Amino acid sequence: MADVRKATYDLLRVHGLTTIFGNPGSNELPFLAGLPDDFRYILGLHEGAVLAMADGYAQARGGAAFVNLHAAAGTGNAMGALTNSVYSHTPLIITAGQQVRSTIGQEVMLANVDAPTLPKPLVKWSSEPACAQDVPRTISQAIHIANLPAKGPVYVSVPYDDWEQEAPSSTRHLAERTTAPANSLSADQLRTLVEALERAQHPVLVLGPEVDAERANDEAVRLADALCAPVWIAPSPSRCPFPTRHRSFRGVLPAAVRGVAYALTGHDLILVVGAPVFRYHQFAPGEHLPEGARLIQLTSDAGEAARAPMGDAWVTGIRDALARLADAVPGRDAPLPPLAEIPPARTSPDGIHPEQLFALLRESAPGDVVYVKESTSTSGAFWSQMDLPRPNTFYFPASGGLGFGLPAAVGVQLALPDRQVVGLIGDGSANYGITALWTAARYDIPVIIVILKNGTYGALRWFARILDADKAPGLDVPGIDFAAIASGYGVAATSVRTSSDFVSALKEALAGNHPAVIEVETAVTEPE
Repeated sequence: MADVRKATYDLLRVHGLTTIFGNPGSNELPFLAGLPDDFRYILGLHEGAVLAMADGYAQARGGAAFVNLHAAAGTGNAMGALTNSVYSHTPLIITAGQQVRSTIGQEVMLANVDAPTLPKPLVKWSSEPACAQDVPRTISQAIHIANLPAKGPVYVSVPYDDWEQEAPSSTRHLAERTTAPANSLSADQLRTLVEALERAQHPVLVLGPEVDAERANDEAVRLADALCAPVWIAPSPSRCPFPTRHRSFRGVLPAAVRGVAYALTGHDLILVVGAPVFRYHQFAPGEHLPEGARLIQLTSDAGEAARAPMGDAWVTGIRDALARLADAVPGRDAPLPPLAEIPPARTSPDGIHPEQLFALLRESAPGDVVYVKESTSTSGAFWSQMDLPRPNTFYFPASGGLGFGLPAAVGVQLALPDRQVVGLIGDGSANYGITALWTAARYDIPVIIVILKNGTYGALRWFARILDADKAPGLDVPGIDFAAIASGYGVAATSVRTSSDFVSALKEALAGNHPAVIEVETAVTEPE
């Protein structure tokens, strides 16, 4: 009979989980000592970077990722990054090593006390198997829970003396199991929704990250074309669900109650697909909806449906719903204003203006480039200048915390070796995940990291003004040489101050097919 370790590796192989992201400790070594030849281990130097790399990898490949952390301390180090996985609905199977079973109650060194409680409430589900023989079944349960709607991270703590125990004969059934969602709009529900869209004089679509995660972008375009309806992206987008140069595209909704209601004024039906209603940030109270507007939400997340403060919510599969709606709604001939031209990029005497930087990227980067962005103060500049025509092209932290961007860019590049990934990382953000540069160098992952260096937390500067807190401490981060840091980790790096130098550095990085860092001195801007 196979031992628990072999049975677990067999199970992971069946589910395509042969890439393990981790930073090992002593509790994890007995599991990793049996790593099969067809598995690969991606080492990160800090658990926060490990989890963010796995998050980016899973989102980009459209499937789950396997993470191995070190007991309670490693789990704690990863929990900041874990907040992003929750709100991006990333299916991560997170495991952590535990002390041997007979010593846990003594709280010996590296015992993970009350392990299933530690990652809550951030995970969908967590467990420590009651006995060694239940480890494979528990991990099977974790894999299925992570991948069923609404997708999300799960956590399993495994005592390290379990791995060499004999697995039960029933384990063979686990590899044959499948689970799949079957939620779909009924014929009556579809008819009701189509009739609502037909009656609407001025419908509008608001699309969220789940559209891109489910690769339903083309179905969203078909529906928008049939309705001749304008399309907004839901506030604080972590992905881009709609081509930004399509004639229906109107931009990104502001993350404030008053701003959303103002932007949607004049519409009598608001169809929100694949997004919460809504993820506000700045506190600007007001009426949630314009006068006379009805809101309908389509989501696979029952929690998102239940907590919305207004509208009707239907829990369903997003891609299926969009495809069936696009097929069912009769085409209408309603005028749409022409798509606004990309405005001229602003310049600044204080370094390269972010708009100018993004315009240069639009003109010089490959057409299928993927952007992973964590420069929060440049959001307005980015959306004003970028042309994002393809699915699976944009990633941004879903939680609002920092530390996702740089390691996630490494993970996305690992998942998409045939597309160039460019990380657009603020200098404040870069420090949270800088150790991921070592991983990029170690495994020769050819991601290009562009660090926007303005010496301050730009988004905080904006909030300090809004909140009348200009004199708050800790808003600046001057004097960091990111090119030197990157070189120390083994990544080729350069620092630029002019647009021509940036284009030259970008072309050199694109031609090199190795990891590269370009530090760009940029002007301070506001999120807009």
